[in-house]
Amino acid sequence: MKVTHCDTHIVATPAPHVGGMYWIFVSLKTDAGIDGVGEVYAATFHPEVMVKAIEDVFERFLKGQDPHHIERFFREAYSSGFTQRPDLTMMGIVSGLEMACWDIIGKAASKPVYELIGGKVNDKLRSYTYLYPKDKNGDYNYDNVELAVECALAEKERGFTALKFDPAGPYSAYSGHMISLEAMEKSATFCRRIREAVGNSCDLLFGTHGQMVPASAVRLAKHLEPFDPMWFEEPVPPGQSEAMARVAAKTSIPVATGERLTTKYEFHDVLKHNAASILQMNLGRVGGILEGKKIAGMAEAYYAQIAPHLYNGPVGAAASIQLAATLPNFLIQESIGTWDGFHAEVLEEKINWQDGYIIPSDKPGLGVELNMEAVKACSPYRGKTLHLSMDPRPYDVKRESGTEWKHIPEK
Repeated sequence: MKVTHCDTHIVATPAPHVGGMYWIFVSLKTDAGIDGVGEVYAATFHPEVMVKAIEDVFERFLKGQDPHHIERFFREAYSSGFTQRPDLTMMGIVSGLEMACWDIIGKAASKPVYELIGGKVNDKLRSYTYLYPKDKNGDYNYDNVELAVECALAEKERGFTALKFDPAGPYSAYSGHMISLEAMEKSATFCRRIREAVGNSCDLLFGTHGQMVPASAVRLAKHLEPFDPMWFEEPVPPGQSEAMARVAAKTSIPVATGERLTTKYEFHDVLKHNAASILQMNLGRVGGILEGKKIAGMAEAYYAQIAPHLYNGPVGAAASIQLAATLPNFLIQESIGTWDGFHAEVLEEKINWQDGYIIPSDKPGLGVELNMEAVKACSPYRGKTLHLSMDPRPYDVKRESGTEWKHIPEK
C-alpha cells in the first residue's frame, strides 16, 4: 500500500471560535482505496503558509511511501534540512500526517488504533472542561467571578469532575513578568469561590499560559495552595525547564506543562529537571501518536502522568483519545464542553461523552470521519488572525483589570 494524495482543509470556526480561529485537517489517500484523516496543530504561521508547508512535507517524505512506516517518516521529516532538532511547525505537520497514517493503518487492520499501540487500558477517559462563562448578552466574560461560579456549578451538574480557568491574565507577548497583587488576589478569589461552590466534587485546574517569571509564579502559588488545585499549569514560559523546576520545588501544587512543547526531547528535558509531574502534550503538535506514546512511556518511568491538551478540532481529539485509552499513567483528557456545536457538525458522528467521561470509539482507525459538506461550507479561512493571539503590549498593572486588554483565552 502506498500513499498517493494529500488534501488540506483549513476550516474557519464560527464565532465565538471555541477551539481556535481555524482548524487544519489533512486527508490522505492510498492506492488501496483506504483514506485517512489527521489534524495539524501548528499556529506559528498563517494557514496559507501552512498549506504550502504541508504540501512540501508530503511530497518530500510521504508520497509514494507505505503508511505503516511511521518511524521512517518521522525521522526523515525530523532531520529535514539537516536540522535534527525539535521544530514546532515541522512537528505540527508531521503530527497531522502521522495520525492520518494511523487512521489508514487501523482501517486496513479493521481495528481501532488503540489496539495497535498496546491495547486499551482505559474503557473510559475522565475529562475536564474550561469554564466558558456567559453574561446576560450571551458574550463570554472570563473576568467575572460570579459568572465563573455559575458556570462551574452548571458543568458540575453536567457531570464534569474537573474544571479549568485562568483569571490571572492578561497574556502578553512580553511574558514572563511579575503579575500584580491585584491579579494574585483575584486568582485566589476565583479558586475560593469555585471551591466553595463545587466542594470536593470537582478538581480545580489553574492555568497561567506561561506568563510569569519564576519569582512571581511562586508568589501566586502561595495564594492558591489553600484551595488545593490539581495543577498549576505552565507557570513560566516554555523553553527553560530549570526555571519551571524552581517553581515546582516551592509549591505543593503539582505543576503541569506541555501544550507548547514538541517531541520526546523537549519532554525529556522537563522530566529530568523535575519541572512538572503532569505532561500535557497536544497530539497535533508533539509529533504524532507514536511520539506521544514514547513520551508517555518515558513519563511512566518518572512517575509522571499524562493529561493530553486539546484546544483545536475533533480529529486531533480523536487521535488523543486513541492514545489515552492505552496509557497506564493517564490522568485526564481535555474536553471542549461535551463535544457538541461545531465540533460535532464537522464529523459524521460526534465524539462520545457520557457523564464526565469520554468513551473511546471502537471503530477502525481514529474512529471519526469528516462531514465534508460541513468542512467545505466553512473553508477556506479568510481571516488574518492566527489560531490564537497574545496581547502585543507589555504587561501593565494599571491595565490588568481587563478593560483595555483583549483577553483571548487559550481554551
